Amino acid sequence: MANAHGVHILADYTGFFPKLDNTGEWILSLMEQVIDESTANRVHSHIEEFDGTSSPPGFAAVVLLDESHLTAHCYSEKGWLSIDCFTCGSTNPGAIIDAMHSAIQDASPGIKLEKRKTEARFTNG
Repeated sequence: MANAHGVHILADYTGFFPKLDNTGEWILSLMEQVIDESTANRVHSHIEEFDGTSSPPGFAAVVLLDESHLTAHCYSEKGWLSIDCFTCGSTNPGAIIDAMHSAIQDASPGIKLEKRKTEARFTNG
């Protein structure tokens, strides 16, 4: 990825059934903590919780970064969780995803990482 100006990492999980109240809020708090402990610069955070009325139960959370973003999306009833981190410059999205992975495994021991993919971004010059 020597010519890339950004890196995007995607992680898809199954078996995400943590025994926590307010799982979405917990994930958003974890995301903010992980970002604050990294070299990334947090700009804004938001979560939307879905009660199953018009969308399946779950949540979508985003932490906007000066360098790009960290997001999490969950289908609670199915135990699906997807996380992605895209950064530009010297911020390492791999370290951010690794920190998220470690904390999520502790909260939901039965979780399984189904796919992790790294993509070079802004490869046009």
